[in-house]
Amino acid sequence: PKVRLCVHCLQAVLPRKPPARMEARTHLQLGSVLYHHTRNGDQARGHLEKAWLISQQIPQFEDVKFEAASLLSELYCQENSVDTAKPLLRKAIQISQQTPYWHCRLLFQLAQLHTLEKDLVSACDLLGVGAEYARVVGSEYTRALFLLSKGMLLLMERKLQEVHPLLTLCGQIVENWQGNPIQKESLRVFFLVLQVTHYLDAGQVKSVKPCLKQLQQCIQTISTLHDDEILPSNPADLFHWLPKEHMCVLVYLVTVMHSMQAGYLEKAQKYTDKALMQLEKLKMLDCSPILSSFQVILLEHIIMCRLVTGHKATALQEISQVCQLCQQSPRLFSNHAAQLHTLLGLYCISVNCMDNAEAQFTTALRLTTHQELWAFIVTNLASVYIREGNRHQELYSLLERINPDHNFPVSSHCLRAAAFYIRGLFSFFQGRYNEAKRFLRETLKMSNAEDLNRLTACSLVLLGHIFYVLGNHRESNNMVVPAMQLASKIPDMSVQLWSSALLRDLNKACGNAMDAHEAAQMHQNFSQQLLQDHIEACSLPEHNLITWTDGPPPVQFQAQNGPTTSLASLL
Repeated sequence: PKVRLCVHCLQAVLPRKPPARMEARTHLQLGSVLYHHTRNGDQARGHLEKAWLISQQIPQFEDVKFEAASLLSELYCQENSVDTAKPLLRKAIQISQQTPYWHCRLLFQLAQLHTLEKDLVSACDLLGVGAEYARVVGSEYTRALFLLSKGMLLLMERKLQEVHPLLTLCGQIVENWQGNPIQKESLRVFFLVLQVTHYLDAGQVKSVKPCLKQLQQCIQTISTLHDDEILPSNPADLFHWLPKEHMCVLVYLVTVMHSMQAGYLEKAQKYTDKALMQLEKLKMLDCSPILSSFQVILLEHIIMCRLVTGHKATALQEISQVCQLCQQSPRLFSNHAAQLHTLLGLYCISVNCMDNAEAQFTTALRLTTHQELWAFIVTNLASVYIREGNRHQELYSLLERINPDHNFPVSSHCLRAAAFYIRGLFSFFQGRYNEAKRFLRETLKMSNAEDLNRLTACSLVLLGHIFYVLGNHRESNNMVVPAMQLASKIPDMSVQLWSSALLRDLNKACGNAMDAHEAAQMHQNFSQQLLQDHIEACSLPEHNLITWTDGPPPVQFQAQNGPTTSLASLL
């Protein structure tokens, strides 16, 4: 007859006084089973603590000793006992220096723990120690992993002067290392992902293209390689950065980020669809938290694309999807709460709910410590104050904080160009047309330099509007026609609506009745599309999210009777 063994059965058959090695190993096995497959944290902790205590007294018993320390520290972190986990890991690191695999693994683990606590300085120090240790034990592969991980954290800290020489060194190590082809290509993907995200953080959409192309070619190479079952001869090389399938999703993700910044929104949609399909397949078999992070970041970017292309209802439903994902993970919500409120603020602008937009952006500012996100939020909040027309004191205060001519707070080329645009928009509404033209020409110069198509289109149509107001119809037409062409290519529904209205009025003023009629028809079509989408979005129960400004996202939404916002600013 078949016998079903459970944890309690295993405990029952333990000899009364087993040898120390058997006792430590059995406690480790019991603790591991309880930790991974049950919710009985107390018993798991008890067994792992015994395994760690006993194994320290046994010579040459490293695998049991350090696996117990690693699992026990993970358990302490789950129980929010981080201050207990840290000294445990430090001790394990101290006594593992003769065991290269475990020494490196424990260093990575403690560095990750510091990173989760946002103590990036301590994490960087540990990764530096790991890199030097890997060099001493002859593992250039793991040395590169430590250095690339440190480079990632330095990018997060915006320590760009330290990042550049570090990435240069990493590039040399990666190119010179001769080993397992998949490991080599995965190092190259890690290196190129850091380079691409560095360029995108700096708003350099054109400059990043060669690196992005290399990254896409690299992931294609990896997808053709077969996993080598032969283990590395150096135990310190027994690591990998990400599974091949996760790397594919990550490359899709950075491609979406680039396409959105550059204004290739249909391309962004295409790669988002591919990435989300791949994620759904992976999540059926893999519960890794990084997959949910990838999904949230993809959704954040495609939501912004939807708002530009005039699909507000879909964007709102995807914002609700992000809320649901964040409800499942407090850490995910903590990391993305500011972005979530920022997206709701952008949605509020698109449906002309300016009070709610202000509340969402103010909440996002309270929650973020990320400089680029802060500058992005302030820029959009300034646009809200400009539209409201009666918030001059708050507006002047904001504009001073994002002054592109003097001490701009971030290094992002894109955000600085956007700050010039916002100043141009404000000057236009103030009737200071020459000043507005100066700011907008600066925006055009910067956006053309890095292929920032949306900013280019917005600047052209606003310049066209200024020239129309000044009675310079020819110059106005020279601005509005390319703005319309670029907006159609993106596609940007709001700029198309604005451009078609200007083309209608320009052609009417110049006596071109047929062209005026055609432009009027285009304007009518865009208006109807936006109106229909506006009604649909405001009728969704998720529209109530615009009132949420505190705590975790709401679980349920009450249905709306219909749209409650004005379309005056759209039409």
